[in-house]
Amino acid sequence: MGRRRRPGRRCPGPPGAGLTVFAQALPAHQRQAEAGSRRTRRGGSAMTAAPIASVADVHVSRRLPFSVDWPGWQQWLSDQLDPHWRPEEWNAQQWLFTGDFANPRTTVWKCLTPACPSGLYGRRSRCGPCKRDHHASGQSWDEFDASFVPERGQRRGDDPEDCAVTRDGERCGRTALSNGVCLTHLQLWRQIYRPKGWDSAIDWGRRGGASPFPVPPSCSVGACGNKALHERTPLCIFHLRRWKKASGLGNTAAREMLAWSASQPPFLSSHRFSLIELPPLLRLEIAYALQLRDELGHNLDPRSVRQIVAGLVIRDTSLVLRDDHLDGLYEKQLSPHAVFRQLAWSVRRGFVAFSGDDPWADTAIDLRAAGLKSRTRTGRRKQAGTADLTGIPQGWLRQLLRRWTEAERPTSNEFNRWHRGIVLAAQGMNRLPGGGAELSELDFTHIQAAFEEIVAARNSRTGKLCATSYRTKMLSCFFALLDFGRLTGQLEEAPGMFARHSSHRIPQEDTNEDEIGRAIPEHVIRQLDAQLDSFPVDAHYGDLDPDEVRAMFRAVYVVLRDCGRRPTEVASLPRNCLEREGDEVSLIWNNNKCRRMRRRLPILTETVQTIERWQKIRDQVDAPSHSETHLFPAATDVAGLPHLSWITLGATLRKWVDSLPELDSGTFDTDGNALPFDKSLIFPYAFRHSFAQRHADAGTPLDVLRDLMDHDDPRTTLGYYRVSLKRKREAVKTLSLQVVDRLGAASPCSPLAYEQRSVAVPFGGCTEPSNVKAGGQACPIRFQCSGCGFYRPDPSYLPTIEDHINSLRADRETALAMDAASFVVDNLTAQIVSYEEVTEKMRRRMASMPEEERAELEEAAAVLRRLRAGESRKLLPLTVIQQEKK
Repeated sequence: MGRRRRPGRRCPGPPGAGLTVFAQALPAHQRQAEAGSRRTRRGGSAMTAAPIASVADVHVSRRLPFSVDWPGWQQWLSDQLDPHWRPEEWNAQQWLFTGDFANPRTTVWKCLTPACPSGLYGRRSRCGPCKRDHHASGQSWDEFDASFVPERGQRRGDDPEDCAVTRDGERCGRTALSNGVCLTHLQLWRQIYRPKGWDSAIDWGRRGGASPFPVPPSCSVGACGNKALHERTPLCIFHLRRWKKASGLGNTAAREMLAWSASQPPFLSSHRFSLIELPPLLRLEIAYALQLRDELGHNLDPRSVRQIVAGLVIRDTSLVLRDDHLDGLYEKQLSPHAVFRQLAWSVRRGFVAFSGDDPWADTAIDLRAAGLKSRTRTGRRKQAGTADLTGIPQGWLRQLLRRWTEAERPTSNEFNRWHRGIVLAAQGMNRLPGGGAELSELDFTHIQAAFEEIVAARNSRTGKLCATSYRTKMLSCFFALLDFGRLTGQLEEAPGMFARHSSHRIPQEDTNEDEIGRAIPEHVIRQLDAQLDSFPVDAHYGDLDPDEVRAMFRAVYVVLRDCGRRPTEVASLPRNCLEREGDEVSLIWNNNKCRRMRRRLPILTETVQTIERWQKIRDQVDAPSHSETHLFPAATDVAGLPHLSWITLGATLRKWVDSLPELDSGTFDTDGNALPFDKSLIFPYAFRHSFAQRHADAGTPLDVLRDLMDHDDPRTTLGYYRVSLKRKREAVKTLSLQVVDRLGAASPCSPLAYEQRSVAVPFGGCTEPSNVKAGGQACPIRFQCSGCGFYRPDPSYLPTIEDHINSLRADRETALAMDAASFVVDNLTAQIVSYEEVTEKMRRRMASMPEEERAELEEAAAVLRRLRAGESRKLLPLTVIQQEKK
């Protein structure tokens, strides 16, 4: 790959120096016909006027909402064009672009076969004909590359070999049309020599069966490297066929052929495009927009431009017009649609610079022109974008939002929130008489209407009420905009009654105990795992081939699922993200949110294997240079982030999930029919909640889970998993029947009694009245529960009891090492034996249960353990005594 070249700069010289080159590219017959109607440009160049008038006539008939000086606009475009733009690729005289395979700014690459001139749209690949020829040859790729020479053929638009007729060492200069000979020699062979027994025309020609013809002139189509058919027909075989198809005339209309060829491109292979077929004004607009797009740092994709030109070639229009029909031409073609939108934006911004006025200012905000920062770290916005203001009927409010945007230059996310809030407020005021259009007529009712509209805002996709925090932010944006207007003097005419009142607040809603968390249920994750082979749906990502794309996104999915990191933390993983210490492997990741770098997380063997498989592939991937240190590279060299974008990750996951068949939710309706799982609940961040829920279900202590989640505050960790009130009640009901006493004998109780004593004792329930009343702070025997007649454990306490047994054993060993009194050792031993008897009897009882009943019991125990993990209560009631100083 060659060195990166900077876009061409404007050439020095008089204004409009580049127009001459472009004017020369007009069809010859147009230049001749318009010679009498030229007008003099600055610098002495001439500009044709006839095509401009025709374009103006077309546009005036459309009743534009603003007037356009079409001749002046075309002149201005010509003055802006850089004649030295991409000099090795752009032929300004023929309006022809031929991509350089070594230019990293051109998204086309040469076929890997050394002798093949074909261009491709992906790196490290081969064209279809080379693959077919290789398969037919039976050779290895190395042998094929060393020996293969592609035949000249019409499949690439090139002439085939010259005519085979040779006499006295002189070969016919015309192009072979059929059977290895030119058209004239073919007719001669068929009429005279084939009846005489010659087997083939090519053998007849090689033996000197006829006199050769001289080399004909080149095809009259500019930049076409083929020969004309013969001296009387000025077109090559390829263009002659196009001429016949377009005109319906034969080979004798030479004058018409010359006129037609003046506006025709040569054969356009994968790395070429031509603007010569476009109407004159469109031709200038597209050329101007392409040069401006190049300056913004975008790569140039010849295929997308060819597709755009194909849609515009029959339309005598201008990109200054907002033509919805033109936008719809490319909706089903992602890349051409994006490129066309940006070209149209560039032309319209150029028109604003030409005219000094923005005719679209009243209905839209041009986000790039307003200086909005993009979501990337650089803040550089490359894609065009507009914000529709038609949803804000009040002109003063539209103008106020525009001025705030230009002054503050917010990020895209900030602006979207402000825009949504202002649109809602405008709709609320518009429902009142007068619609709030006049500043002097505003009063408190307008503020109240705007407030009520924002309070009632709903999600457009789900129809549910927007989150309280989101509605509060939108309301704050509206009032902040009014404050900005008063500060800058734009709301001087507004009455004092048009102001915020203290009642304009959205109250925080109480948390619904029955609402489940955002974690994806484990049985749904298993269904996703079973269909992982189909992820992602469209295996397109930069220059990676489909297999590499699938391997990368599957590795991303596994890390999301198993590691519980934030999507941005997964997307930005370092390339060497595995650290081994003995048999343990840790994931090295960066907590960018809290600015804690190189954090470590122990991970499973399966996760390690998946990452290592992708690392091997990653080492072979020709990724962008600024992605060298990242495990998941960016798509292109011009990407704002040096790694996979979390937006791309979310969109790819969403497209895959939506393409899957229905997922089983594990719940049923009133008729017993299985209900599908809501796919909208599956998104990258939900896997972090699933990670927390999974560990909480397994009884992981809160302090350990906090460290795994890398939180500062355990209360933050508590927000990542949740147990509904309904599940808690079901768990209590199940476990209340499994309560035993200190000897392990069954001692079932009611759910209400279970709840009353479950908060008191660390290793089980306690029914001692004074201790229950004191909240577990008045145990007479200092929590030696196994020896207490009021002790009531159940299976949900098994892990805690076992941990306590291990702690008692350690204490006993310490006491023995200290040569403690026998009663101390005996006490510890008695507690150990007592606890072991209780746990053994509970386990035997559980083992005797049917499998389904035992699974239900284990699930209920996990629910209650998760609840206790979040309570953070002390194991022993310790009281701080502060002595008074004497």
